Amino acid sequence: MRSTILPLCLVFMLAGCDQGTKDTTVKPINVGVTTLKSQPVTLFTQLPGRTTAVRTAEVRPQVSGIILKRLFVEGSDVKAGQPLYLIDPASYQATYDKALATLENARQLATRYKPLMEARAVSKQSYDDAVAAEKQAKAELEIAQVNLNYTNVRSPITGRIGRSLYTEGALVTNGQSNYLTTIQQLDPIYVDVSESSLQLLRQRRALAEGKLQAVGDNAAAVKLTLEDGSDYVHMGKLEFSEVTVDETTGSITMRAFFPNPNRELLPGMFVHAVLPQGVAHQRILAPQQSIMHDPKGRPYVYKIGADNKVVEQAIKTGEMINGQWLVTEGLKSGDRVVVDGLQLVRNGSLVSPSEHQPKVFKRANLTTADPSAQ
Repeated sequence: MRSTILPLCLVFMLAGCDQGTKDTTVKPINVGVTTLKSQPVTLFTQLPGRTTAVRTAEVRPQVSGIILKRLFVEGSDVKAGQPLYLIDPASYQATYDKALATLENARQLATRYKPLMEARAVSKQSYDDAVAAEKQAKAELEIAQVNLNYTNVRSPITGRIGRSLYTEGALVTNGQSNYLTTIQQLDPIYVDVSESSLQLLRQRRALAEGKLQAVGDNAAAVKLTLEDGSDYVHMGKLEFSEVTVDETTGSITMRAFFPNPNRELLPGMFVHAVLPQGVAHQRILAPQQSIMHDPKGRPYVYKIGADNKVVEQAIKTGEMINGQWLVTEGLKSGDRVVVDGLQLVRNGSLVSPSEHQPKVFKRANLTTADPSAQ
C-alpha cells in the first residue's frame, strides 16, 4: 500500500514544479508611432466677423404723390437706373407744360426786344429784363423736368432688392424718413473682423525680432469659415485695417474682400476669418489623434522612451494646422509619440513601436488618404 502512495505523491510534486516554472515574461504591445520633426509652420489667427454689403442703398421718393405701380419683383436683381416705382405724374406733367409755355413766351419776347433795343425803340433795361425772364423760365422748366423724372423712382445701384415697404395707392412724400425698399450689392462682399490690439502688437514685435517671418505674397490672403463650420470655397483679400483702437473693446477692425458669385454670403452672417500671421521656423506639429486630455482638460501624449517604454508627457498646444496641433511645450524633434493602440497602453507599458502608415483606399483611380486614419 505504501509503495502505491509514494509514486502518486511524486507525480503531484512534479506537476506542481512544472506549473511554477511557467514563463511570466511580459510581451511588448504593438503600437504605431510618429517620429516628430521640426519644420517651418505658417501660423494663422482665426477672428470672428460679420459680412457687410459693399454698397447699400435705401430708396426714398424725391417727389410727393400716390404710388401708381411697383415695377420690380421683390428679392430679384436690379440694374442701376432701372425703374422701381411710378408716382402719379399728372400734376408734375402740368407744371412742366406750364413752365414750357412760360419759357416759349419769354424767349419770343426777348427775341422781339433785341432789334428794338438796337434801334433804341425800347430801353436796354427792358431788353435785359426780357433776357433775364427767359433764363428764369428756362430754369423753372428744368426744375419741372427733374420733378417729372423723379416720378419714376429708379434704382441708384446694381444689386439685389429687398421687400417693398409701400404698395400701390400709398402716399409718399419728398424727404420722408421711411425708405421704400433697400438694394444691396452682394458680389463682391465685405467681411469685417476685429483683432485685439495687444495680439497685433505681439505679432508685429515677433516679425521685427525675427521670431516670425513674413508670409510674402500671400500675406493678404484670407480664408473664411461659415456658421456651420464648412469652409467657404473662395479666398478673400485683406483690404485695410482701422488706424484707431476701439476704446471700449481694445480691438482694431479689419476688412476683407471676398468674391460672392453664388450669393452664398448674405449681409449680417456670422463667420470666422483665418488670416496668416507669419512663418515660424523649427516648430513641432503633432497628429491630432495622438493627443489626449486628462480629467482637468490638460493635453498630454504617450511618448516612447529609448527603452521602448511609454512615458506620459504633458504638453501645451497652440492652434490646429491641417489636422495637426502645434505643440509649444513638452516635445522636441525626434520624439516618438503613440498614434495607434492608445487604448492598449499606460504609463510605463513596454511596447513594440512601428512607424505609423496612414491607410489609403482607391476609388475611381484616385488614391485618397483615409480620414479615419489621420
